[in-house]
Formats: sequence, structure tokens, C-alpha cells
Amino acid sequence: MSVATDPQPPARTDPTPVADGGRRRVVAMTVWGVAFVAGWLLIGLPTDPAYAFLWIWAATIAWNASRPWRSHLRFARDWLPVVLLLVVYNLSRGFADNGATPHAYELIVADRLMFGWATDGQVPTVWLQQHLYQPEVRWWDVLASWVYFSHFVVALAAAAVLWLRDRGRWAAFMRRWGFLCATGLVTYFLYPAAPPWWAAQNGLLEEVARISTRGWKAFGLHGAGNLLNAGQIASNPVAAMPSLHTAFALFVVLFFLRATRKRWRPLLLAYPLAMTFTLVYCGEHYVIDVLVGWAYVGMTFLVVGLGERWWAARRAGRAPNERAGRIPAQRSRRTPGEPADDDLPAPADDAMPAGR
Repeated sequence: MSVATDPQPPARTDPTPVADGGRRRVVAMTVWGVAFVAGWLLIGLPTDPAYAFLWIWAATIAWNASRPWRSHLRFARDWLPVVLLLVVYNLSRGFADNGATPHAYELIVADRLMFGWATDGQVPTVWLQQHLYQPEVRWWDVLASWVYFSHFVVALAAAAVLWLRDRGRWAAFMRRWGFLCATGLVTYFLYPAAPPWWAAQNGLLEEVARISTRGWKAFGLHGAGNLLNAGQIASNPVAAMPSLHTAFALFVVLFFLRATRKRWRPLLLAYPLAMTFTLVYCGEHYVIDVLVGWAYVGMTFLVVGLGERWWAARRAGRAPNERAGRIPAQRSRRTPGEPADDDLPAPADDAMPAGR
């Protein structure tokens, strides 16, 4: 008589967790948090991609303090090309206008045509500042400044979490993010466009204040963000079309939307809407910039998704050919009495691997 027993789980091959791993993580994250606040107060918020990456990398080291250093060095190795591309992107964007007069009038006309019926003929930026902007900083200014700042860290932080949990999804995230940055940069060169605050300074709009960082004054912080970005001589004030601020926000939300429970999806979708309000109210973008940025996100998922499916189908189609090329060599060493290749029955249709 046999006794049924539950199957035993396979032996673990990963490193044995350290007994005090939880305590070490708490201590390391506390040290990281104190250092981040000190850097924030002394230097500024990390709005430069290289500076932001250093803080995110340090956070992953603190979170996985019990892991060996080679794991942390692999993170830096994988991310080095990404950070270099982001730095090159920031520097290249500074030359996008090429000294030419940027486009502005057609953007003003587009916003007036879409929203003038509800804003007394004004572009939404002017209308919002007429109703909300006041000399003293209000709570919505503080909220807007933090939403604006989130653009510089949310995508990087999301990618870092993906790298730690699933490098396959991290690679898919990076392919789409890189494509989105590249198409935005090409557009900046082909169609340099000015934001509302620039149009107001040059007499094309009524007075528009650039107020995206004024909310930080409520905390006694300098609004420049950080010294690295503030001193960047190649920054471009007229790279407004498309709005990659809202494009990044929508991209991150859509990438994680299907894996998120339905009850949390409205909260996720509120993020790109909050970013849109922030940029339009603060004079950084027209609504038409936002809509074009969202269209670029849709194009990114479509083009990169098609490219991935094409590559997967190509690899699937190549695999049977490679296996077929190895069969004659194996059959040439058949034992006596074994049927030749020509005598073997043809495989059934459902035995062939299906291409994707």
C-alpha cells in the first residue's frame, strides 16, 4: 500500500538570505533617505538624468543591501548606456532650434480653435493663469511643482524596479522609452516650437508667467532644480513640440496599466492628466503639444510592438531550419536496419512549430 505525499519544492539555488537582512535593509534605507534629503537641501532636486540615476542606484543598493556587490555592479553596467543616451539626448536637444525662429503662432491658433469657445478666446494657459495665478504661492502651486518634478524621476524609478524584478520587461520598457525619446528629439530638430511663456515674452500672447518651480519656495528651496541642470549651457527653451513631459507620464502609466488592478487604474490615469494641467497652467506647453505627445506614445507602442513581433516570428521561423540542417548529419550515422531519412514518415501539420 503506497502513501501519497506532497511533492517537495526544488532546492533553492539563490544565495541564502542573511538572518538580519530585514534590519540591514531598514538601516540602509534610512541612511539613504537622510542623505537624499541633505542633497536635496544643499544641491537641489535631481532633475539631471545622471544625477537622478546615482540616487536611484544608491536606493537599489540600500534596498538589497544583503546582495553581493557584483549584483549592484551589474545594475550599473546595464544602465550605463541608458544614462549616456539620456545625457546625449539632453545635450542634443539644446541644438534643436539651430538658431532659427521657433514656431509659435500656429500653436496659439490651434489652442484657440480647440478651446476658445470655453476660455473667451484665450489659449488655456492664459485663461488658467488669469483665474488661478496669484502673487503668493498657493497649495496648487506646490502640487504643480511636485508633479512637474516627478517627470525627471518617475520613468527612471519605474525602470529600476523592473530591472530588479524582471529584466525581460525592463528591456521591453527601455526599447519603447528609447524610441519615444528618439522620435521626440527628431521632431525638435524638424519642428522647433516655443512654449507659451516664450510667446508672451515676444509679444505673441498676453502676459504668461513661467511658474513650474515656484511651489518649492514654500519649502525654502531654490527653484532651479539642481546645479547640474541650472548650469547646462546647451539647454533649449524652445523644445516644446511634442510634450515629452506628458508623453513620459502616459507611457509609464500605459506600460503598467494591464498589470494593475482595476480599482487602481483611475488613480494611475490621473497622473498624466495632472501633468497636463501642470504644464499648461505653468506656461510650459500648449494643449496641442500634449495631444501630439500622447499620439507619439501610441505610435511608440504600435511600432515597437510590431517590431518585436516581427523579430519573434523571424527567430521562430529560423529555428526549424537550423534543426532541419542538423538532421542529415545525425541520420548519416544511423545503425544497421534504421530507415533512411527518405523513408521516414512526414510529420503531421500540428507537429511543426507555429510561427508567431
